[in-house]
Amino acid sequence: MNNNDAPFLKMKGIVKRFGALTAVDNVDLAVDRGEVLALVGENAAGKSTLIKVLTGVYQADQGEIFIEGDKVEINNRKDSQKFGIEAVYQDLALVPQLDVPGNLFLGKEPPKKILGGLFKVIDNKKLEEQTRDILKDNLNMEIENFNDPVINHSGGQQQSIAIGRALASECDLIVMDEPTASLGVEEIDMTFEIVRRLKQNNVAVIFISHNLEHVFEVCDKVLVMRMGERVGYMDIEDATRERLVSLMVHGRNEEEKSEKSVANKTV
Repeated sequence: MNNNDAPFLKMKGIVKRFGALTAVDNVDLAVDRGEVLALVGENAAGKSTLIKVLTGVYQADQGEIFIEGDKVEINNRKDSQKFGIEAVYQDLALVPQLDVPGNLFLGKEPPKKILGGLFKVIDNKKLEEQTRDILKDNLNMEIENFNDPVINHSGGQQQSIAIGRALASECDLIVMDEPTASLGVEEIDMTFEIVRRLKQNNVAVIFISHNLEHVFEVCDKVLVMRMGERVGYMDIEDATRERLVSLMVHGRNEEEKSEKSVANKTV
């Protein structure tokens, strides 16, 4: 039975090792519906490995994952999708020569029967209607040249198409991996609006970024990782650029370590 007070996603004590290397070391993470959690840290901090555990690419060596209070097992990509978890990576993984509807419903196009039901073909009219509905209702977007190959669309539009594909799978949580990288100013603003729209639609978002200004723009909370460990976790109102950079580079200071030790003893 779901616990209404529980966050949508909770990861507890996650450990992932590769031989003698501990890539993720006892990390906790939680994010609720309609909330944007920033995941920050320098290269090799463990961010990508943690997310790959969440999305079923890797299996944790230790730790637990809960969805709305229920403990779940995520052993592969299908498991994570079953629990409403999708990821939009930096490369977007779009098919350049396919149009917008083709990319949103790749392999899951709505069918229609012909010749008295002997054969099934793609229902192109329904496909276009559903694509427009997803982009308009969820992202407040209308894309011109709808049937052009996606390679002809801007970076910001391609980002929207990739997010729309995740929403077409009826996801409850989207991981956005460096979503503003390589985008122009207008496209970055478009991405911010998409994130805000996702919040309004009660979707949970994990926002991975090296750009702290963008983190402050759209995120509610921030989790800092360094050398596989969680070294900081706070509401965005309690964060400063200087504090986040210090945590990313140096880890917790002695005062924060002491506070963490006391907190652990009282749990």
